[in-house]
Amino acid sequence: MIYLDNSATTKPSKEVLASFMTVTEDYYGNPSSLHGFGSTAAILLDKARAQAAAIIGAKKDEIIFTSGGTEANNLAIKGITESLKHKGNHIITTQIEHPSVWNVYKELEQKGFKLSILQVGKDGRISLNQLKQLLSKETILVSIMHVNNETGTIQPIEEAGELIKTFSSAYFHVDAVQSFGKIPVNVNQSTVDLLSISAHKFHGMKGTGLLYKSMKAPLLAQVAGGNQENGLRSGTQNVAGAVAMAKAMREGTEQSNSRHIEGLKKQLIQFFSNSPFTSMVTPEEFSAPHIINVSVPGLKGEVIVNALEKEGIIVSTTSACSSKNAEVSRTIQAMGYSHKIAKGSVRISMAHTTTQLEIEQLQKAWSSEIPSLLKGINY
Repeated sequence: MIYLDNSATTKPSKEVLASFMTVTEDYYGNPSSLHGFGSTAAILLDKARAQAAAIIGAKKDEIIFTSGGTEANNLAIKGITESLKHKGNHIITTQIEHPSVWNVYKELEQKGFKLSILQVGKDGRISLNQLKQLLSKETILVSIMHVNNETGTIQPIEEAGELIKTFSSAYFHVDAVQSFGKIPVNVNQSTVDLLSISAHKFHGMKGTGLLYKSMKAPLLAQVAGGNQENGLRSGTQNVAGAVAMAKAMREGTEQSNSRHIEGLKKQLIQFFSNSPFTSMVTPEEFSAPHIINVSVPGLKGEVIVNALEKEGIIVSTTSACSSKNAEVSRTIQAMGYSHKIAKGSVRISMAHTTTQLEIEQLQKAWSSEIPSLLKGINY
């Protein structure tokens, strides 16, 4: 099997699995317990928190371990808006956010918040001028994803953050689920107040993630309980998951081989650009090295996915959270592409383990299967 759906999830590394199993089998005490066995677990959790913080340029107390990116996004958005609703009710996000951000913002709009949505161009990037115009004294939160999960487009996070701080008192939330481990992520070098990460996107375990919350950012807890995670995320902590996540984060920074993946991406862009029946969706500039979105107008994306799977190659359509709903990509249509192109798009997402031979086999299968599928279709 050739696995090219790494944006949906990655295979946990052997070292990450080993660390998870060691903690699960040997240090399974509750870190909130007073006895020594629990204290040992608490020490491991504290070390994992410190390691995770150091890797992204944060302080240890600014790390909240969660069950993944969705919970981190929900905690950030709901926690800030509930804390600041007495100061303003204006919130801003983009057309192309992941459902775990987009759906929360739409829910808040139903509750009376004034929602402004940043448009994107053909390259999938926001307009900084539009952001500047939308900011006001009533704005309390802006959410902009770092790397789009469907197209790989990189947003101008640093420039957006400067505008937010200059023209408003709003807090800035960034969904970095698709960027960590692929492009640099450092909160100490930006004006980001809240940042979400999910371990299973970079060879960690599913069910583990974190939210960076700057010390100045007010946040109301969304789950009542035993006040774990500095009172912001109650529930017995997943020590093994946190330790394994810190391990995956270390590996992600040590093993990141963007040049290798960028080379494979350039090869695929050239291949698809020379194909008479494909349309590139992912922009060549301002896009992450690991994601390519390409469309075959006239076909459905799921038809392409199924055809390639028969050849032993795994790709996907939209985000894994939305693909089974058979909905046409909101992101691709927001970029100005036709319904036909959005309907026929597929995502190819690589990892540092992806090889040249695997990409060549994808090209071979594509050259064979797609013309066969298009027979009899006037595209």
